Parts: sequence; structure tokens; C-alpha cells
Amino acid sequence: MLDVGCGTGIAAVALAARGSSVLGVEPDERMAAHARDRGVEVEVATFESWDAAGRTFDLLTSGQAWHWVDPVLGARKAASVLVPGGRIALFWNQGHPEEAVREGFDAVYQSKAPETDKYSIMFRNPSTARYESAFGVLRGEGGFLEVEVRAYPWERTYTRDEWLDQLVTHSDHRVMDPDARGTLLAAIGDAIDDNGGSFSMRYTCNLVTGVRPG
Repeated sequence: MLDVGCGTGIAAVALAARGSSVLGVEPDERMAAHARDRGVEVEVATFESWDAAGRTFDLLTSGQAWHWVDPVLGARKAASVLVPGGRIALFWNQGHPEEAVREGFDAVYQSKAPETDKYSIMFRNPSTARYESAFGVLRGEGGFLEVEVRAYPWERTYTRDEWLDQLVTHSDHRVMDPDARGTLLAAIGDAIDDNGGSFSMRYTCNLVTGVRPG
């Protein structure tokens, strides 16, 4: 399988554990190095510029990363590197914290970082536009069959430190000014402390999948 935008290898490691032979493609050398430390074979490139060198794959995945790929070029290239009958699987997680925590977070973001409402992928932005767009392009320009969106709910409880540690890995937070991000994180931490130091996050994993024609 091919994992596009594999990052630090979270999805690739999980799939390899289920018996898959996984190759990652990742444009960030630092994240690629971390994935290699976890046993993932990674080639550094954007997917659009990556040279498949004649290789084909049974499955192409992209977790929390396909929005960085040009949708039309990506769909066409995905079709070109999959075997006939091969499957594409693009997925994003969207978080829904418990109501009391959401109200606290909303107040913090509106005060400290209101712009995140416009482009947050994993958290706060309820828009389904990203995977709905992928759905249409895969079926159109990509020529995929059996294109569908599936939703998988799951849940996790976070402590204050666990939430803040993973929050800074999200692209919309990483690109913030460091001082502004520090102020935001401190305020988010205070909101979690006000909830007893932890909270429950309900997620929906939205999967867009399709099959390359035989």
C-alpha cells in the first residue's frame, strides 16, 4: 500500500501491523525521518511530484493529509498508481468535545485565534466540504467507481497535557505566531483545568473511498 502524506507514520504503522507492505510519501523531511524511526519506508516528495517509477499498489491511503494535494492531479495520479481493482481511502477525523468544554474552547478561540474557524480541519470547523470535494473529484476526474463516504465514530478522553501536546501537531496551530500560539495554549489549558483537568472528545472519522476500474 501507499500512504500519501504519511507524516510521522501513525496510519502506516497501524496498517503494517495488519500485514500490509507500506511505502510512505511525505514532503516534510523531519516527519519522514520520524516515520523511518518507526520502521516505515518513506520517500520525500509531494505526491504530485513523486516518481512512482512504474510501481503500483493495491491500496492508497491518506490520513488527515489529502487536503494538501491538488484534488484533480491527486485523483488522476492515484488512479495511475493503483492496480485495476485497487482502492483509494482518504480519511479525516473531526472532533466534538463535550458541551461544557466546547463552550470554554469557543470562548478561548474567539478571543485568541478567531481565524481558526475558517480553516481548522480536525477541530471546530463542522464543514464537510473537504471530503465532499474529494468525493466528487474521485468519481469525476479520477474515474473511480463505487465512490462513497463512510463515517466511523470513536471517542477518547484527554488530560490537559495530552490535549495540548497533540494540538500543536495540527497544521492550523503550527503555522500560528509562536507567541500567539503560546497564549492560546495556556488559555485552552485553563479551560480544561476548569473542567477538572480532562475531557471526553467524540470523533467522527469520515472516509472517502473508491475503486479503480479493472
